[in-house]
Amino acid sequence: MNNFPVTSLYAIPLAIIFLILLFNVIKSRSSLSLSIGDGGHEGLHECIRKHGNFVEWVPMVLILMLLAEGRGVGPLWLHAAGALLTLGRIAHPFGLKASVPTHPLRIIGNMGGILATLILVVCLGLSHLNL
Repeated sequence: MNNFPVTSLYAIPLAIIFLILLFNVIKSRSSLSLSIGDGGHEGLHECIRKHGNFVEWVPMVLILMLLAEGRGVGPLWLHAAGALLTLGRIAHPFGLKASVPTHPLRIIGNMGGILATLILVVCLGLSHLNL
C-alpha cells in the first residue's frame, strides 16, 4: 500500500501557504467591509489574485504528484517537483504586484510551477512506457 509519503510531505507546507493567503483575503475584505469582490481596491485585488493563482496551480500539480508517486516514480523526481512547486509558491505572492508585472519573485514562482508540472508530466508519461 502506498501512503504517498513524498506528496504528503509537500502538501503540508502548501496547505499552510493556502491558509495564509486565504486569511489575507478575509482580513483585507473585512477591513474594507466587503463580502465579495475587491471594491476597486488594488491591495485587495492583489490579495485575491495571490490566493487565486495558488488555487489555480497547486491542486493540479499535487494531483500529478499523487499519480506519479502511485505509479512508482522515483522519490528524487517527486522531491524535485515538490521543492520547485513549494519554493515557487513561497516566492510568488511576494512578486505578484500590479505595479511591477515582471517582478523576479513572480517569475521564479511561475517557473517553479511550470518546471514541477513538466517534470511530473514527463515522469508519468515515461512510467506508462515502462522506461
